[in-house]
Amino acid sequence: MDKMTDDIKIVKEGLAEAFYPDSVFYNPVQEFNRDLTIAVLNQFAQEYLLNKPISQSNKRTKEDKVKEKQMPTNDMRNELEKEKEKEKEGPTRFEDISDAQINRKVLQRGIKCDNGLRILEALSASGLRSMRFAKEVGGINEIITNDFSKDAYEMIKKNAAHNNVEDLIVPSLADATMVMYQNRRYSDRFHIIDLDPYGSAVQFLDGAVQAVRDGGLLCVTCTDTAVLCGNSSETCYSKYGAMSLKGKFCHEMALRILLQSIESHANRYSRYIVPLMSMSADFYIRVFVKVHTGQGIVKQSVSKLSMVYHCSGCGVFEFQKLGTCTPTKGRNFKYGTAVGPPVQEKCQHCHSKHHIGGPIWTAPIHDRDFIQTVVSGVQEDSSKFGTSQRIVGMLSLMLEELQDCPLYYIIDHLVNVVHCIAPNMLQIRSAIMNAGYRVSLSHAAKNSIKTDAPPNIIWDIMRSWVKTHPISEKRKQHETPGKHILSKEPTTDVSFDLRADANPKSREKGLVRFQQNPESFWGPKPRAKKGSGNEDSKRMAKSVKLQGKKRKVMEESQDFKQFKCKKFRQGKCDLGNNCKYSHNLEIEITQTDHDNGN
Repeated sequence: MDKMTDDIKIVKEGLAEAFYPDSVFYNPVQEFNRDLTIAVLNQFAQEYLLNKPISQSNKRTKEDKVKEKQMPTNDMRNELEKEKEKEKEGPTRFEDISDAQINRKVLQRGIKCDNGLRILEALSASGLRSMRFAKEVGGINEIITNDFSKDAYEMIKKNAAHNNVEDLIVPSLADATMVMYQNRRYSDRFHIIDLDPYGSAVQFLDGAVQAVRDGGLLCVTCTDTAVLCGNSSETCYSKYGAMSLKGKFCHEMALRILLQSIESHANRYSRYIVPLMSMSADFYIRVFVKVHTGQGIVKQSVSKLSMVYHCSGCGVFEFQKLGTCTPTKGRNFKYGTAVGPPVQEKCQHCHSKHHIGGPIWTAPIHDRDFIQTVVSGVQEDSSKFGTSQRIVGMLSLMLEELQDCPLYYIIDHLVNVVHCIAPNMLQIRSAIMNAGYRVSLSHAAKNSIKTDAPPNIIWDIMRSWVKTHPISEKRKQHETPGKHILSKEPTTDVSFDLRADANPKSREKGLVRFQQNPESFWGPKPRAKKGSGNEDSKRMAKSVKLQGKKRKVMEESQDFKQFKCKKFRQGKCDLGNNCKYSHNLEIEITQTDHDNGN
């Protein structure tokens, strides 16, 4: 809900309100992003604080902070436990109390929790996200709300006072990378770091993987999806260290490129990541990963990354792991280089060349147990989330995804390759399952197919479909990938008999999975800048004015070249004003004189 006060807008979202002028960035479409983050943080707080001592007060003294920094973690916990026993205030550890007591006593929202979570929102703008953290997430000790803009810094202080969370919010005016580098010391690290920049987050990853605690949560958003989805592969490599591909699976590949980049940054400091949730939505991608320390597991990272061989004709893909990790005696592993390539020089299905992309993360991108707890938490408290239905629908779809099958096919693309009419989703899913393979949807695209069936099975299914639904003879005359594919006979017995389990549960229940456009002219917003006020209205007016600009230019006759119309001179042109050539006699006479040398 937005309202206007002079030149400053007031937006209400969740339990928080925030002021923001035109010089401070805010995008209402990202409410889903913020709602989901709060749901994830609530669950993470309960899991992370499970075995930590309970100590909650409205204010923490400077002496307490100094004492905590100087005292080793185990000694600090023991001393706090002894103090609690002396005061006889009841149990001090989560395992001694019920879930209801945890939520009521320890994870109270809006109240400062000693030894609670220390959160950094590195790029805060108006600070709305931090205000919502303070009012809607329990177990928080402090939130460093940082921005490089002085206008944003002043707005953060104003918003903290307006929401009565000044005891939790610590406004910061600094470069985000410097804030993280200055908190790399073990005792100063953050439990949660949230990066939601304008564009790419890659320049902040080096500091983030060092400044987050062991087992801490790193939340990263990137909105430069054009780069990550293959429009500029060389730029993607320079930023993320991987070549992106312009395939139908590009949105999931974007997620896996980002995870690979975070893992690469973490490995340099003997750290590694464990993805909890990875999401492609609207115009951005968002990942939630835990960061751990352990050189032994860091060595396994090479087996989690792969290059992608993508056929430029039919669109099938194969993976080439960067390395191998083979278990030996006990808990030991043997590491080695991979053997490849997995494909021939040309695609064995359509005889086209391959494009090579990556490396990408090919290990699981979701933690199903964690996602299930987040879904349960949102369902229990759905009234506090404006986008609760979409959260439940999207996460339910993630739970259905095959974790060991990276990337996906699009049914529409398979149909376009062989130029046939399209089978419906249930038919093609049933055919794959009847052939003995698994199949699921992907949250990243409609009509998607994630499956462990090899490409030859997919094309055998399409060949069998074309036999009962023939294509026109014209389609068979041209040298296309589809012609080469259909020239071979299927070697698999294919059955399109519908199966009861072919329909995904999320689809069967009618959950909101792929949301419609949330508002007119939605999408990435331009950078915030100072102006004379009412900048949003000016941008909207400009956007409306430029809609269909190219089409309007083509419709205006004066923009066409003034060539004479031969049919008009012969009396055969009946197009009149719709003719794309000139009917102007003066131009024709001038042109004729020019041709005669006069």
